[in-house]
Amino acid sequence: QVQLVESGGGLVQPGGSLRLACAASGFTLGTWGWFREAPGKEREAISSMSSSIGLIYYADSVRGRFTISRDIAQNTVYLQMNSLKPEDTAVYYCAATRALLRSMWRQRFRYDYWGQGTQVTVSL
Repeated sequence: QVQLVESGGGLVQPGGSLRLACAASGFTLGTWGWFREAPGKEREAISSMSSSIGLIYYADSVRGRFTISRDIAQNTVYLQMNSLKPEDTAVYYCAATRALLRSMWRQRFRYDYWGQGTQVTVSL
């Protein structure tokens, strides 16, 4: 059984940084994704990594500020978030699937496994 366990959320001031981690157990997966859901808004895909072929995608809203990476030995994916803004406040979820999603990385239904979510709050 695959489990994704997230960590690293919290409260940070605007301009600050946080690093989220998503540890997987069970299997080596094909595509990892990070999503976020702000109050009253739909869950938004923000980044994805197809680990075996090195494809990485970012949403326009986070490109240049967020970086996705993976520790193969730990089977953990990270989301380094820099220059955080109040509008980045949301619950952040990691997701995964054995499929290689490539350009379909934004489609939530294609992910089979989800983490529990971690709150990120950007505020003074």
